[in-house]
Amino acid sequence: MRRPDDDALVASGLGLVTAIGQGADAVTEALMAGRHAFGHMRRPGRQLPARGASPDDQANAPVGFIGAEIPGLRMPDGLSSSMLRTASLSGQAALAVLHEAWTDAALDGVDPARIGLVVGGSNLQQRELVAMQDAYRDRERFLKPSYGLGFMDTDLCGLCTEAFPIRGFAHTLGGASASGQAAVIHALEAVRSGRVDACIAIGGLMDLSYWECQGLRSLGAMGSDRYADDPAAACRPFDAARDGFIFGESCAALVVERSDRLRARNRRPWAELAGWGIAMDGNRNPNPSLEGECTAIASALSMAGVQPEGIDYVNPHGTGSHIGDITEVQALRDSGLAHVRLNTTKSLIGHGLSAAGAVELAIVLLQMRAGRLHPARNLVEPIDPGLRWVGDTSEPHAIRAALNMSMGFGGINTAICALAC
Repeated sequence: MRRPDDDALVASGLGLVTAIGQGADAVTEALMAGRHAFGHMRRPGRQLPARGASPDDQANAPVGFIGAEIPGLRMPDGLSSSMLRTASLSGQAALAVLHEAWTDAALDGVDPARIGLVVGGSNLQQRELVAMQDAYRDRERFLKPSYGLGFMDTDLCGLCTEAFPIRGFAHTLGGASASGQAAVIHALEAVRSGRVDACIAIGGLMDLSYWECQGLRSLGAMGSDRYADDPAAACRPFDAARDGFIFGESCAALVVERSDRLRARNRRPWAELAGWGIAMDGNRNPNPSLEGECTAIASALSMAGVQPEGIDYVNPHGTGSHIGDITEVQALRDSGLAHVRLNTTKSLIGHGLSAAGAVELAIVLLQMRAGRLHPARNLVEPIDPGLRWVGDTSEPHAIRAALNMSMGFGGINTAICALAC
C-alpha cells in the first residue's frame, strides 16, 4: 500500500448510519448486497396531517412522501439517560456516528484542546420542533424549555462536546446538500492550518417534517409522482425515468488528521484526502451550473496533483433530478472523466440532504478498503450509456484515486479527491 507523506491529511476514523445499516461493517455488507429500505415514510410528523383525525388515524393514513428511514439507532454505552432522553433524532444519530469515528481513530490519545468539531447542516431538527409546536399550540406558555435549545443547530455541538472531550472548537456549517462535504473541507483546512491536531466533521441527519417534504415536492425537487405506488422503484439517479430525489435518513462522521500523528498512535488511515474544491454559481435557485461543477472538480484535482486520467472512480452527487443529473454527466465529460467507474449511492440509501456529502465520502472509503464497488439500483436506461456505470451487482475494483462530488441549493459546488494508502 502507498504510504502518505508525514504532513498528508488523512481520514483516520469514520462512523456511519443509514437506513440500510449502522456501522462501517454493516453498511458495507448492505451496500454490496444492493439492499434498500425505501417505502412510504411513517415517522411521526412526516405525514401531512389529516385535520381533525386522531394521532393514531394520522399515523395510519395513506401518505405520499417516499423515503428511507432508519429502523432504530443503536446507541453507545456510557451516555447518560437524561442526555439520550432529551436528544432529538438528529442528536442521537450524531452521538452514534461520533462514537464510532472516535473509537476508530483512537482519539482518547489526543489532547482534547487540540480536537475540533464541525457539524454540517442547518435546520436539522425540524420534525421534532414542528411536533412540539403542534403539541403546545394554544398552550404556548407551557412549552418545554428544551425547545429553546433545539431550534438552534448549535444544540448538536453542545450535545457532542458534552458527551466527548472536544475542547478545541465546535460550530455548525450550512451548505444545503453540500453541507456534509463542506464540513469535511472545513475540517481539513482547520488541521492544515494547525488550528487543531484532529478535527471531526459530521454530516448531520436532516430530520424533515411534513412542511419540508411538501415544500420540496412543491418545488419539484422531491419525487415521486411516477412511482407513488412503487416506492422501491422511485429512487433512480441518472436513469431516464427519474422524477426527483428520494429522501433517506443518514448521518456520518469523519476524523481528519495529519498522517504522522495517526502513525504515532499505530492506526491505519482510511485514505489520504489530498485535494478539494468549492465553487459558487452566484445563483439562489436550485438549478445547477456546469461551470461551477467543473471548477470544483478542477480545484480538487489540481490540489491533489492528480490528472483526470489518474482518477479511476467517481462517486457523483446524482440525486435523480432532471436537470441536475444531466448537468453532472456533462461536467464529468468536460472534466476528462468519461473513463471512470461510476455508481449511484443514493439509489441504495436515498438523499440525506445535509448529510449526503459526508455520508457518500465515507462510502467511497468503505469501497476503497473493500476493493469493491456497490451496485446501482434502478439504473435501467442510463441517460448517458457511454459512461462506465456499475450494474445491479457489486464488482471488484481496486480504487487508487477517487473523486466525490456534492452540490447544494444556493449554487454551492464541492469536490474531494481521495487517494488510497
